[in-house]
Amino acid sequence: MEILIAILVIIAIIIIPCIKIVPQSKAYVIERLGSYHQTWKNGLQFKMPFIDRIANIVSLKEIVKDFDPQPVITKDNVTMQIDTVVYFQITDPKLYTYGVEYPINAIESLTATTLRNIIGELELDETLTSRDVINTKMRSILDEATDPWGIKVTRVEVKNILPPRDIEEAMEKQMRAERERREKILQAEGEKKSKILIAEGEKESEVLRALADKEARIRRSEGEAEALLKIKKAEADGIKLLKEAGADKAVLQLKSFETLSQLSQGEATKIIIPADLSSLASFGTILKETTKENKDK
Repeated sequence: MEILIAILVIIAIIIIPCIKIVPQSKAYVIERLGSYHQTWKNGLQFKMPFIDRIANIVSLKEIVKDFDPQPVITKDNVTMQIDTVVYFQITDPKLYTYGVEYPINAIESLTATTLRNIIGELELDETLTSRDVINTKMRSILDEATDPWGIKVTRVEVKNILPPRDIEEAMEKQMRAERERREKILQAEGEKKSKILIAEGEKESEVLRALADKEARIRRSEGEAEALLKIKKAEADGIKLLKEAGADKAVLQLKSFETLSQLSQGEATKIIIPADLSSLASFGTILKETTKENKDK
């Protein structure tokens, strides 16, 4: 009985470690007698004791590697430091395990050489403004080169570009001069617009004043014309009333004389004398007789 229990314990010690639960994001590469046997996916798995062994445990998640800055030389012989970030994913655990020794180091070295080749074809200004082009070229080259290793390069980003100190100072001066130039241009445009607006305002003001003066003159002329028409109408109505009242020629001449007297009392320097002096004399006689009759009464 004791022997049976000991055998069962030994079997349990041997069998239990051979039972494995593979997580969702992992893959196990299994070797049998030193050769590749199979790749375990997620779930419950069992390996033969003493025959099978786990050669490698591979993560199926996307991996991000931030590599150290690499010295590169541009087409116009400017040395700068560029560091990159590579995003990749293991698509074939078998190729990743047996394809290359130290895959991460291999990707870093491949990234550095690819970056030097691409930057060597660009000048400094193009390097600083063509990050998208550099990223796209590097991703394409790295993805093709790492395919035999079971690696899929999904994205490459140029994280930082560090030009030499003297180049950086020259760029800062250039940027400062450009900002000052833009500031002066904006200030000049603002002053120009201000002067234009002031001139337009003065122009509109003059036009409005001229229109107001014109309108005032028109209204004045219309008022004077209307007043003159009313005076003439009143005179005409007066004459009409005299005629309707049966006034004779002597009364009309008397009215004319009163008008002449009023004119002589005004500030006018000229008096118009009727051409018919005999009519004026007869008018004087009538006036004298009328005055005498009034006294007699």
